[in-house]
Amino acid sequence: MDFFIISGMSGAGKSRAASVLEDMGFYCVDNMPPELIPKFAEMCIAANSRFSHVALVTDIRAGLDFSALFEALDSVKSLDCNYKILYFEASTDVIIKRYKETRRRHPLFVEGTTIEQIIQKESEMLAGVRARADYIIDTSSLTAAALRERLIHFFEDNSLRDQSMIINVSSFGFKYGIPADADLVFDVRFLPNPYYDISLRSKTGLEPDVYNYVMKWQQTTDFLTHLYKLIDFLIPQYIEEGKTSLNIAIGCTGGKHRSVALTEKLGSYISSRGYKTVNLHRDYMR
Repeated sequence: MDFFIISGMSGAGKSRAASVLEDMGFYCVDNMPPELIPKFAEMCIAANSRFSHVALVTDIRAGLDFSALFEALDSVKSLDCNYKILYFEASTDVIIKRYKETRRRHPLFVEGTTIEQIIQKESEMLAGVRARADYIIDTSSLTAAALRERLIHFFEDNSLRDQSMIINVSSFGFKYGIPADADLVFDVRFLPNPYYDISLRSKTGLEPDVYNYVMKWQQTTDFLTHLYKLIDFLIPQYIEEGKTSLNIAIGCTGGKHRSVALTEKLGSYISSRGYKTVNLHRDYMR
């Protein structure tokens, strides 16, 4: 089991990091009291593979004394459950700016103290946690996409990397409207239409004779050649930008024949490139 403790300075990006890990397949819990961590670890171990990747956020909100956290982590280790600590920090100026933007109150806020004094106090209180951290991440100059990429590269488990991006490939009919959530839309109405073959009209692109009809044309071969090159270029760019899902929509007139066959073809190609892919067919039964 991968068991991670996320801690660090308020405003340094712990919640955002937890969201990234959640997208990667982690079960995440925010603001867990240290006293509950050993019991939670026992439950995760008992559940076997159901909770194979876990991340807990614990910080100054749980109390001013971190000795309870260290005792809890020692108990976790006694369960033969190895853990790692991810510590997040940022410069004082950046943290102040983030608090001004969100207008949230710092957990240590007390009347008569400045935000600089509060940040300094929190840094001193967290010194012990920082000293025991396995990873220290300064988010002062990291964009959301850069933070996500940094976290992904911390993990060697390819199954986690695969879950960092989900690609949905869907067919649709233009007569019923373009899918509202589509990131990329491809119009394949220029291809020969199986609708005009009476023996194929009532069938769909999921059936071999319709699929083979769509694939036999030179136009289809040429289109797929260009499409594959474009997809191979675009997907890594979207991953680097920080997208966790990509919706590719392929449309024909009614969404029953050409778009369905090509969705199956493209989905199979993307899957063969190592990406988690889901094929969807919105209108093929209309």
